[in-house]
Amino acid sequence: MLFLRSSLYFLGTMVAISFIASITIILFFLPFSYRYYIASRWAYFCIWWLRITANIELKVIGKENIPDDPCVIISNHQSTLETLAFQTIFPPQTWVFKRELLWLPLFGWAIALLKPVVINRGKKIAAMKKVITGGSDRLKNGIFVVVFPEGTRQPYGKLGDYQNGGSAIAKKSNNKLIPVFHDSGKCWPKGSFVKKPGTINIVIGKPIDPNSKSATEISNEIKEWTQNQSNKFSI
Repeated sequence: MLFLRSSLYFLGTMVAISFIASITIILFFLPFSYRYYIASRWAYFCIWWLRITANIELKVIGKENIPDDPCVIISNHQSTLETLAFQTIFPPQTWVFKRELLWLPLFGWAIALLKPVVINRGKKIAAMKKVITGGSDRLKNGIFVVVFPEGTRQPYGKLGDYQNGGSAIAKKSNNKLIPVFHDSGKCWPKGSFVKKPGTINIVIGKPIDPNSKSATEISNEIKEWTQNQSNKFSI
């Protein structure tokens, strides 16, 4: 039954992305805010469709901590779900991700129109410089920047090393950071096609002043906060 439900979810998202991505690409000439609104309808559909097909709900805690001004969102990474959910929770945003995603037909072409900070993981020094300069530029233009400091998805209940890219963006641009924890991996396990029913907890922490500490200290503080949240919800 779970496989059938997951298959229905997959088929629905494929139809939706084909339609919405095509519209986004056709309307490439529109300002960013309009392109983002159109493209993000796919995320809204996916979250709704997850609830219908897989019985997965979202519980968001701390929405009052989202600042009015653009900031850097630092989150752990377990599945595709959080990249979708964040679009339904936070103001217009863009992401730091590997360039290979742009090669995906329709999806990659549409996402390229949303001002992502695209990096080549094989060139770490150049990638870090691009993350800092590109992220700062997006913030100056009023766009929130989502950074997954672990760099890749982790198994449920695990945290990888937190890199300093997001903290460095905030320090260079003098924009605040907000830590985010979620446990999406319990319903959408890494590398699994099958989705499990349940409630995903998404916790938004209080904004952090980038001038309070060094980039490394901020990253360590966010990781420690995230680990504490993980321990709390795994009980």
